[in-house]
Amino acid sequence: MRIVVHGQEAFGKAVLERLLERGENVVAVCCAPDKAGRPEDPLKTFAVEKGLPLHQPKSWKTPEALELMKSFNADVCVMAYVLLFVPQPVLDAPKYGTFQYHPSLLPAHRGPSSINWPIAMGKTRTGLTIFWPNEGLDEGPILIQKSVEIGPDETLGDVYFKKLFPMGVDAMIEGLELVKAGCVLRHAQNLADGSYESWFKKDIAEIDWNKSAADIYNVIRAANPAPGAWSTVKGAKVDVFDSAKGSGSGKPGEIIGLDDQGMTVAANGGAILIKRVRGADGKKVAAAEWAKAAGVAKGDVFEKAPPKA
Repeated sequence: MRIVVHGQEAFGKAVLERLLERGENVVAVCCAPDKAGRPEDPLKTFAVEKGLPLHQPKSWKTPEALELMKSFNADVCVMAYVLLFVPQPVLDAPKYGTFQYHPSLLPAHRGPSSINWPIAMGKTRTGLTIFWPNEGLDEGPILIQKSVEIGPDETLGDVYFKKLFPMGVDAMIEGLELVKAGCVLRHAQNLADGSYESWFKKDIAEIDWNKSAADIYNVIRAANPAPGAWSTVKGAKVDVFDSAKGSGSGKPGEIIGLDDQGMTVAANGGAILIKRVRGADGKKVAAAEWAKAAGVAKGDVFEKAPPKA
Protein backbone atom coordinates (compact mmCIF):
# COMPACT_ATOMS: atom_id res chain seq x y z
CA MET A 1 0.00 0.00 0.00
CA ARG A 2 1.33 3.43 -1.01
CA ILE A 3 1.25 5.80 1.98
CA VAL A 4 1.72 9.55 2.31
CA VAL A 5 2.66 10.83 5.78
CA HIS A 6 1.48 14.38 6.41
CA GLY A 7 2.40 15.80 9.78
CA GLN A 8 4.95 17.66 11.83
CA GLU A 9 6.96 17.72 15.03
CA ALA A 10 7.73 14.73 17.28
CA PHE A 11 4.38 13.01 16.78
CA GLY A 12 4.68 13.03 12.99
CA LYS A 13 8.24 11.69 13.29
CA ALA A 14 7.12 8.90 15.64
CA VAL A 15 4.37 7.81 13.23
CA LEU A 16 6.81 7.79 10.31
CA GLU A 17 9.35 5.81 12.35
CA ARG A 18 6.75 3.18 13.19
CA LEU A 19 5.65 2.87 9.56
CA LEU A 20 9.22 2.39 8.36
CA GLU A 21 9.93 -0.14 11.13
CA ARG A 22 6.99 -2.15 9.77
CA GLY A 23 8.36 -1.98 6.23
CA GLU A 24 5.46 0.12 4.94
CA ASN A 25 5.76 1.78 1.53
CA VAL A 26 5.94 5.49 2.39
CA VAL A 27 6.02 7.28 -0.97
CA ALA A 28 6.11 10.88 0.31
CA VAL A 29 6.37 12.96 3.47
CA CYS A 30 4.73 16.38 3.81
CA CYS A 31 5.28 18.85 6.62
CA ALA A 32 4.89 22.56 7.35
CA PRO A 33 7.31 25.06 5.81
CA ASP A 34 10.44 26.01 7.74
CA LYS A 35 10.16 29.03 10.03
CA ALA A 36 13.00 31.52 10.32
CA GLY A 37 14.75 31.29 13.66
CA ARG A 38 13.05 28.01 14.60
CA PRO A 39 14.70 24.58 14.78
CA GLU A 40 14.12 22.27 11.84
CA ASP A 41 11.02 20.11 12.13
CA PRO A 42 12.01 16.66 13.52
CA LEU A 43 9.77 15.01 10.91
CA LYS A 44 11.63 16.79 8.12
CA THR A 45 15.02 15.89 9.58
CA PHE A 46 14.09 12.22 9.88
CA ALA A 47 12.53 12.02 6.41
CA VAL A 48 15.66 13.53 4.84
CA GLU A 49 17.87 11.09 6.80
CA LYS A 50 15.84 8.20 5.38
CA GLY A 51 16.01 9.55 1.83
CA LEU A 52 12.25 9.96 1.50
CA PRO A 53 10.70 12.50 -0.90
CA LEU A 54 9.87 15.57 1.23
CA HIS A 55 7.42 18.35 0.37
CA GLN A 56 6.63 21.54 2.31
CA PRO A 57 3.86 23.46 0.53
CA LYS A 58 2.99 26.82 2.08
CA SER A 59 -0.66 26.14 1.39
CA TRP A 60 -2.81 23.17 0.37
CA LYS A 61 -5.45 25.44 -1.14
CA THR A 62 -3.75 25.86 -4.52
CA PRO A 63 -4.22 23.81 -7.72
CA GLU A 64 -0.52 22.99 -7.53
CA ALA A 65 -0.95 21.46 -4.07
CA LEU A 66 -3.81 19.27 -5.29
CA GLU A 67 -1.72 18.10 -8.23
CA LEU A 68 1.14 17.36 -5.84
CA MET A 69 -1.05 15.05 -3.74
CA LYS A 70 -2.41 13.37 -6.87
CA SER A 71 1.13 12.84 -8.17
CA PHE A 72 1.92 10.51 -5.27
CA ASN A 73 -0.64 7.99 -6.57
CA ALA A 74 -1.20 7.11 -2.92
CA ASP A 75 -3.63 4.61 -1.46
CA VAL A 76 -4.00 6.56 1.77
CA CYS A 77 -2.71 9.67 3.52
CA VAL A 78 -2.13 9.57 7.28
CA MET A 79 -2.29 12.98 8.94
CA ALA A 80 -0.29 13.11 12.15
CA TYR A 81 -0.58 16.52 13.81
CA VAL A 82 -1.38 18.94 10.98
CA LEU A 83 -2.19 22.62 11.56
CA LEU A 84 -2.54 23.79 7.94
CA PHE A 85 -6.05 23.73 6.46
CA VAL A 86 -6.41 20.94 3.87
CA PRO A 87 -9.28 21.23 1.34
CA GLN A 88 -11.56 18.29 0.58
CA PRO A 89 -10.17 17.55 -2.92
CA VAL A 90 -6.69 17.10 -1.41
CA LEU A 91 -8.06 14.92 1.40
CA ASP A 92 -9.87 12.76 -1.15
CA ALA A 93 -6.99 12.48 -3.63
CA PRO A 94 -5.57 9.19 -2.26
CA LYS A 95 -7.50 6.07 -3.27
CA TYR A 96 -8.95 5.48 0.21
CA GLY A 97 -8.78 9.09 1.39
CA THR A 98 -7.11 10.60 4.45
CA PHE A 99 -7.40 9.82 8.16
CA GLN A 100 -6.21 12.03 11.00
CA TYR A 101 -5.25 11.97 14.69
CA HIS A 102 -6.89 14.31 17.21
CA PRO A 103 -6.12 14.20 20.97
CA SER A 104 -9.67 14.33 22.36
CA LEU A 105 -12.83 12.28 22.29
CA LEU A 106 -14.48 14.05 19.38
CA PRO A 107 -16.87 15.74 19.07
CA ALA A 108 -15.80 17.09 22.49
CA HIS A 109 -12.91 19.57 22.51
CA ARG A 110 -12.57 20.26 18.82
CA GLY A 111 -9.80 22.77 18.25
CA PRO A 112 -6.06 23.31 18.70
CA SER A 113 -5.82 23.04 22.53
CA SER A 114 -7.84 19.87 22.95
CA ILE A 115 -5.63 18.48 25.73
CA ASN A 116 -5.51 21.65 27.84
CA TRP A 117 -9.24 22.22 28.03
CA PRO A 118 -10.49 18.99 29.64
CA ILE A 119 -7.80 19.32 32.34
CA ALA A 120 -8.71 22.98 32.96
CA MET A 121 -12.38 21.96 33.21
CA GLY A 122 -11.59 19.37 35.86
CA LYS A 123 -12.56 16.37 33.73
CA THR A 124 -11.29 12.95 34.78
CA ARG A 125 -11.21 11.34 31.31
CA THR A 126 -10.17 12.31 27.82
CA GLY A 127 -8.88 10.36 24.87
CA LEU A 128 -8.06 10.38 21.19
CA THR A 129 -9.93 10.06 17.92
CA ILE A 130 -8.78 8.79 14.55
CA PHE A 131 -11.22 10.19 12.00
CA TRP A 132 -11.78 10.96 8.32
CA PRO A 133 -11.49 14.78 8.23
CA ASN A 134 -13.65 17.00 6.09
CA GLU A 135 -13.31 20.75 5.56
CA GLY A 136 -14.82 21.56 8.96
CA LEU A 137 -12.76 22.11 12.08
CA ASP A 138 -12.03 18.64 13.45
CA GLU A 139 -15.12 17.24 11.77
CA GLY A 140 -15.71 14.02 9.90
CA PRO A 141 -16.67 10.36 10.41
CA ILE A 142 -14.96 8.50 13.25
CA LEU A 143 -12.64 5.55 12.59
CA ILE A 144 -11.23 4.82 16.10
CA GLN A 145 -11.63 6.26 19.59
CA LYS A 146 -9.65 5.42 22.73
CA SER A 147 -10.16 6.77 26.25
CA VAL A 148 -7.68 7.53 29.04
CA GLU A 149 -7.94 8.70 32.62
CA ILE A 150 -6.79 12.17 33.66
CA GLY A 151 -5.20 11.63 37.06
CA PRO A 152 -6.01 14.16 39.79
CA ASP A 153 -2.47 15.57 39.72
CA GLU A 154 -1.56 14.99 36.08
CA THR A 155 -0.45 17.94 33.97
CA LEU A 156 -0.77 18.65 30.26
CA GLY A 157 2.68 17.11 29.80
CA ASP A 158 1.72 13.96 31.70
CA VAL A 159 -1.48 13.36 29.76
CA TYR A 160 0.09 13.98 26.36
CA PHE A 161 3.57 12.48 26.55
CA LYS A 162 2.75 9.51 28.80
CA LYS A 163 -0.67 8.65 27.36
CA LEU A 164 -2.05 10.34 24.25
CA PHE A 165 1.25 10.43 22.34
CA PRO A 166 2.19 6.73 22.53
CA MET A 167 -1.44 5.60 22.32
CA GLY A 168 -1.92 7.90 19.32
CA VAL A 169 0.98 6.37 17.40
CA ASP A 170 -0.46 2.91 18.02
CA ALA A 171 -3.93 4.09 16.96
CA MET A 172 -2.60 5.49 13.67
CA ILE A 173 -1.14 2.07 12.86
CA GLU A 174 -4.40 0.42 13.90
CA GLY A 175 -6.24 2.76 11.54
CA LEU A 176 -3.93 1.77 8.69
CA GLU A 177 -4.60 -1.90 9.39
CA LEU A 178 -8.35 -1.26 9.19
CA VAL A 179 -7.91 0.43 5.83
CA LYS A 180 -5.82 -2.47 4.56
CA ALA A 181 -8.42 -4.97 5.72
CA GLY A 182 -11.18 -3.11 3.95
CA CYS A 183 -13.34 -3.18 7.09
CA VAL A 184 -13.49 0.57 7.66
CA LEU A 185 -16.84 1.73 9.01
CA ARG A 186 -17.33 5.46 8.64
CA HIS A 187 -19.50 6.26 11.65
CA ALA A 188 -22.20 8.78 10.79
CA GLN A 189 -21.79 10.93 13.91
CA ASN A 190 -21.58 14.63 13.07
CA LEU A 191 -18.52 15.91 14.90
CA ALA A 192 -19.64 19.49 14.31
CA ASP A 193 -22.20 18.92 17.07
CA GLY A 194 -19.48 18.99 19.70
CA SER A 195 -17.68 21.82 21.42
CA TYR A 196 -15.03 23.89 19.70
CA GLU A 197 -12.42 25.60 21.85
CA SER A 198 -9.74 27.87 20.50
CA TRP A 199 -6.13 28.08 21.65
CA PHE A 200 -5.48 27.82 25.39
CA LYS A 201 -3.50 31.05 25.30
CA LYS A 202 -1.51 32.96 27.87
CA ASP A 203 -4.35 35.31 28.77
CA ILE A 204 -6.58 32.34 29.62
CA ALA A 205 -3.83 30.91 31.84
CA GLU A 206 -3.72 33.91 34.18
CA ILE A 207 -4.61 32.71 37.68
CA ASP A 208 -7.70 34.23 39.31
CA TRP A 209 -7.04 33.71 43.01
CA ASN A 210 -10.68 34.45 43.83
CA LYS A 211 -11.66 31.16 42.23
CA SER A 212 -11.70 27.89 44.13
CA ALA A 213 -8.43 26.13 44.86
CA ALA A 214 -9.64 23.20 42.73
CA ASP A 215 -10.30 25.42 39.70
CA ILE A 216 -6.93 27.15 40.06
CA TYR A 217 -5.09 23.84 40.35
CA ASN A 218 -6.81 22.59 37.19
CA VAL A 219 -5.68 25.66 35.23
CA ILE A 220 -2.10 25.25 36.45
CA ARG A 221 -2.09 21.57 35.43
CA ALA A 222 -3.64 22.36 32.05
CA ALA A 223 -0.97 24.98 31.31
CA ASN A 224 2.05 22.89 32.37
CA PRO A 225 4.35 22.90 30.43
CA ALA A 226 2.70 25.30 27.96
CA PRO A 227 1.68 28.07 27.90
CA GLY A 228 2.35 28.25 31.66
CA ALA A 229 -0.14 29.56 34.20
CA TRP A 230 0.90 32.91 35.63
CA SER A 231 0.23 35.61 38.17
CA THR A 232 1.66 38.90 39.44
CA VAL A 233 2.98 39.85 42.88
CA LYS A 234 4.64 43.16 43.82
CA GLY A 235 4.65 44.06 40.14
CA ALA A 236 6.62 40.93 39.19
CA LYS A 237 5.06 38.51 36.71
CA VAL A 238 5.82 34.84 37.32
CA ASP A 239 4.90 31.67 35.45
CA VAL A 240 3.69 28.81 37.64
CA PHE A 241 4.54 25.19 36.83
CA ASP A 242 4.91 22.28 39.25
CA SER A 243 2.33 22.68 42.00
CA ALA A 244 0.16 20.72 44.41
CA LYS A 245 -2.93 21.24 46.50
CA GLY A 246 -1.93 22.93 49.75
CA SER A 247 -3.56 23.69 53.07
CA GLY A 248 -4.26 26.80 55.07
CA SER A 249 -6.37 29.90 54.70
CA GLY A 250 -5.98 33.58 54.05
CA LYS A 251 -6.90 36.36 51.67
CA PRO A 252 -7.17 35.02 48.09
CA GLY A 253 -3.74 35.31 46.53
CA GLU A 254 -1.94 35.81 49.84
CA ILE A 255 1.33 33.94 50.38
CA ILE A 256 0.62 32.11 53.64
CA GLY A 257 3.70 29.91 53.61
CA LEU A 258 7.19 30.13 52.13
CA ASP A 259 9.86 27.49 52.69
CA ASP A 260 12.06 25.02 50.85
CA GLN A 261 8.93 23.14 49.66
CA GLY A 262 7.64 26.24 47.88
CA MET A 263 5.13 29.08 48.19
CA THR A 264 1.71 28.29 49.64
CA VAL A 265 -0.88 30.71 48.28
CA ALA A 266 -4.42 31.02 49.65
CA ALA A 267 -7.47 30.60 47.44
CA ASN A 268 -11.17 30.11 48.06
CA GLY A 269 -11.68 26.86 49.94
CA GLY A 270 -8.01 25.93 50.20
CA ALA A 271 -4.54 26.78 48.99
CA ILE A 272 -2.00 26.01 46.27
CA LEU A 273 1.59 24.95 46.94
CA ILE A 274 3.69 26.38 44.12
CA LYS A 275 6.91 24.40 43.72
CA ARG A 276 8.54 25.61 40.51
CA VAL A 277 8.24 28.88 38.62
CA ARG A 278 9.76 30.91 35.80
CA GLY A 279 10.60 34.56 36.26
CA ALA A 280 11.59 37.36 33.91
CA ASP A 281 14.95 35.74 33.13
CA GLY A 282 13.18 32.79 31.48
CA LYS A 283 14.71 30.16 33.79
CA LYS A 284 12.61 27.61 35.68
CA VAL A 285 13.67 27.51 39.33
CA ALA A 286 12.36 26.45 42.73
CA ALA A 287 9.66 28.82 43.95
CA ALA A 288 11.54 29.67 47.16
CA GLU A 289 14.66 30.59 45.16
CA TRP A 290 12.64 32.88 42.90
CA ALA A 291 10.86 34.51 45.85
CA LYS A 292 14.15 35.31 47.55
CA ALA A 293 15.62 36.85 44.41
CA ALA A 294 12.43 38.84 43.69
CA GLY A 295 12.07 40.12 47.25
CA VAL A 296 8.77 38.33 47.70
CA ALA A 297 7.83 37.25 51.23
CA LYS A 298 5.10 35.67 53.30
CA GLY A 299 2.14 38.05 53.51
CA ASP A 300 2.58 39.44 50.00
CA VAL A 301 -0.46 39.04 47.75
CA PHE A 302 -0.76 37.84 44.15
CA GLU A 303 -3.11 40.00 42.11
CA LYS A 304 -4.50 40.12 38.59
CA ALA A 305 -2.36 42.04 36.16
CA PRO A 306 -3.60 45.53 35.30
CA PRO A 307 -5.41 45.74 31.96
CA LYS A 308 -3.26 46.56 28.95
CA ALA A 309 -3.36 50.15 27.80
